[in-house]
Amino acid sequence: MTAPAAKPVKGGAERTPAEERRIRRIVAIGAPLLRLLSMTWRIREVHGEYWRDLRAAKKPFLLSLWHGQLLPLVWVRRGAGMSVMISEHSDGEIIARICERWGYRPVRGSTSRGAGRALLGMIRDLEAGREFAITPDGPRGPAGVAQAGALLASQRAQVPIVPMRADCDSAWHLRGWDRFMIPKPFARVVVTYGEPWIATGTDEEAKRELAARLGEATPSRLLAPAPTAR
Repeated sequence: MTAPAAKPVKGGAERTPAEERRIRRIVAIGAPLLRLLSMTWRIREVHGEYWRDLRAAKKPFLLSLWHGQLLPLVWVRRGAGMSVMISEHSDGEIIARICERWGYRPVRGSTSRGAGRALLGMIRDLEAGREFAITPDGPRGPAGVAQAGALLASQRAQVPIVPMRADCDSAWHLRGWDRFMIPKPFARVVVTYGEPWIATGTDEEAKRELAARLGEATPSRLLAPAPTAR
């Protein structure tokens, strides 16, 4: 029997009809369930003025967040028309379609696949005045180890990075490399923003600075205090 032909998808990845059916099934079931769950969370934002002031001044910015904290942070910023970097892997396709339902514009690529195209897309969006979100340790980790993409985009487009993190008092953590966090029903979620800054380098020291500004990749069950402004 001849194997089914792979189906080309936006961003250059390919998948078979069976993979496409699996993705559609997961999104059809998962997206409504995630929305219902997310609507129960009790969310408090700390230092929201950092991104609000930039938006009020119509200045683009780059939100940077750890991959394991993606779900509550994507929910908080839904509906704003923001671009978001998502990998070209099949799991990334699921995330991309859910993000589209929540009002995001996915740009496909990562440090391991489609990196050059993704970086150019990110810089174009920032230079066009769009807000952008990226997980500097995605899509494969290691968790909490920042790659250079966000720093390079900030430096080339001359736009500030705004660190963003989530902590909650009750959550499930998946067993993957990033210990992906899913806040439980009615969890208290604290979303904290760091002071904006424009990257001046992409070396190891700059990556460590970005990681320090984002804080621990896997939050504890205790609510973290707001970071001290730099």
